[in-house]
Amino acid sequence: MNLQKLSDSINSAMSEISFFASGGIHSADEHEHALSMIDELSEDYERNEYLIDLIASAVQEYENNAPEFAEFNSRVEGVEPCVAMLEVLVDQHNLTTSDLPEIGGKSMVSQVLNGKKQMTRKHIERLAQRFNVSPALFF
Repeated sequence: MNLQKLSDSINSAMSEISFFASGGIHSADEHEHALSMIDELSEDYERNEYLIDLIASAVQEYENNAPEFAEFNSRVEGVEPCVAMLEVLVDQHNLTTSDLPEIGGKSMVSQVLNGKKQMTRKHIERLAQRFNVSPALFF
């Protein structure tokens, strides 16, 4: 790539990044474009970490306030991190309430998932070991 093309490419990228960093994201198209930029920049994360953080902040701000995310945001607001993590594990591994002996029987698992009972430290340790994840993911 010649020097002029490289300079043009850098200027174009900086212009787009400045747009997201200063003006924010105001539409679904801009949101998609920002996500694409993050994906592309992530190929060389160490070099682009600062730029990724700038764009990610704009994406987060948009997702926190855009009407199309309102329903999702209200559903996840107030969900305990341990319940959210358990739901992810259940979904990813296609489990049912009877597939989690680390917590107990079907009734106990159901109560945990519905927020009526809390997981104990022992439950979290057992789940972390079974799924080879850090217990910190439950907090």
